[in-house]
Amino acid sequence: MNFSIKNWPEQERPRERLIQQGAASLSDAELLAIFLRSGSQQHSAVELARILIQHFGDITSLLDATLEDVKHFHGIGNTKYAQLMAVKELGRRYISQHLKQEKLELSNSKLLLDFLKFELLGEVQEVFAVLCLDANLRKIAFKKLFYGSINSCEISINQLLRFAISHHTTSIVIAHNHPFGLAQPSNADLSLTQQIRKACEMVEIQLIDHCIISPNGTFSFAEQKLLTFD
Repeated sequence: MNFSIKNWPEQERPRERLIQQGAASLSDAELLAIFLRSGSQQHSAVELARILIQHFGDITSLLDATLEDVKHFHGIGNTKYAQLMAVKELGRRYISQHLKQEKLELSNSKLLLDFLKFELLGEVQEVFAVLCLDANLRKIAFKKLFYGSINSCEISINQLLRFAISHHTTSIVIAHNHPFGLAQPSNADLSLTQQIRKACEMVEIQLIDHCIISPNGTFSFAEQKLLTFD
């Protein structure tokens, strides 16, 4: 039996449907199949993509997988893994470029959270990062400043401020991940956020958000109005 997508009716092929109906009309598996280009002796590219997504749970977990995680699937080797990583990096760069070019809408943090998910979801330890913005709320720089254990991370507020000042920052967004927990702030997160906000005020830098990223979701301090109390 021939499993090639080339033998499918033209209206059912992912590439043709994407061109005719738009990318939004395709499922995650169909979009992924376009990058995989071919499947295996047992499965078409779409079936292989579907098997991978079902195994890892979702497309995000798949793109965060290591070569060791995926290479035991028949049809997946170094080349296809490289294609997966290229897809992920292109997405990250696409969103990053938008943050450089467009003013960050404080009332809608979707673009910001999408960028932070690309940067932090793959981390297996807690990481604390800062996004520096100019006066027009466009991205200047982003850096993962501090690395911790699986459930904690020590940071230096002085070092954070030095990094922000060195980039002539007007505003910052801070972010950290909960690699194996919920996207909910702890009491320590709440306290640290207020310490950073007050320290930023002293050097005339505005803290506009603190975001928590986890495999289970995201949390924005600004959306929850947690940046105003003293």
